[in-house]
Amino acid sequence: MPTRRPVAPSSPPSSLCRASVSCSAPLLPLLSRPRSDAAESIGPEADYVWRIIIMFGTIPAALTYYWRMKMPETARYMALIARNMKQATADMSRVLNKDITEEEEQVRLQVVTADTWGLFSRQFMSRHGLHLLATTSTWFLLDVAFYSQNLFQKDIFTKVGWIPPARTMSALEELYRIARAQALIALCGTVPGYWFTVAFIDIIGRFWIQLMGFAMMTIFMLAIAVPYDYLVKPGHHTGFVVLYGLTFFFANFGPNSTTFIVPAEIFPARLRSTCHGVSAAAGKAGAIIGAFGFLYASQDQKKPDKGYSAGIGMHNALFLLAGTNFLGLLFSLLVPESKGRSLEEISKENFDDDKVSPTGV
Repeated sequence: MPTRRPVAPSSPPSSLCRASVSCSAPLLPLLSRPRSDAAESIGPEADYVWRIIIMFGTIPAALTYYWRMKMPETARYMALIARNMKQATADMSRVLNKDITEEEEQVRLQVVTADTWGLFSRQFMSRHGLHLLATTSTWFLLDVAFYSQNLFQKDIFTKVGWIPPARTMSALEELYRIARAQALIALCGTVPGYWFTVAFIDIIGRFWIQLMGFAMMTIFMLAIAVPYDYLVKPGHHTGFVVLYGLTFFFANFGPNSTTFIVPAEIFPARLRSTCHGVSAAAGKAGAIIGAFGFLYASQDQKKPDKGYSAGIGMHNALFLLAGTNFLGLLFSLLVPESKGRSLEEISKENFDDDKVSPTGV
């Protein structure tokens, strides 16, 4: 069984979503109606636009499903959990393009004797309790900050003059302008951040990339929040957009990549998918809070949008996001480094309980 693993690739799903939104661009030059009437503002073309957007959104999902079905089950799972050494050997031979012989005795010795303990057992909590706390909390805090930042973009683009007031354009033109601005942020910040992670993850390491990402997100969010009233004034928009784009760069050259990768590496094979799912579920809970909680919280204290109650304001919401990122940095200190270590070594699958420290590190 190989002791090293390939680099876990990061793909930019958020940029794909923005690209899907941008597919409405060819239709929009025909739709520039002032928003004097809400129903008239939408226009009959809107019925096609939303369908096209959703159709394009299914393409990455369909490709992912196809490629996953072409992949064999991991040899570690087949050998150690399913106990099908013959299939594990065949799969490894096909993946590595060379003949691999069955080594039943070696595999038997690699199996931990007490391998029946579950997620809520004393053994799991002793070895991986802090690890699970680290992966769930950091993914949760990241998504609170990341998804709320995405929702703020419309208001931020309006503040810096990238899009005109909503009443001066049709709903579909507004969609196009927002998608275009988001695509620019993605191309300048989000996408490069992902590829920097791919390039440096086995050089810098997962731990330091995540720590650096949360730290830089905190710094740049404070750099926006402190002089916020100055940055939104005409003539200072460039600095605002640059700082805002850098928060997305370090989100993706940081925790938005590593929070997905680390749970797939540090837990034992028999519980790896479960722990990754628990961590991802915590992230989605954070996304809900970011999507709805901060949408209400960012409302102006004196003049909230129609249908919303007064909130703490955009200025204070940015400080709150900076604090969220800082908490993510602190919980990242519990994340173990898995760079250059085999899955068995980092997950402690070949260690007896008395040889494992309480933190599992």
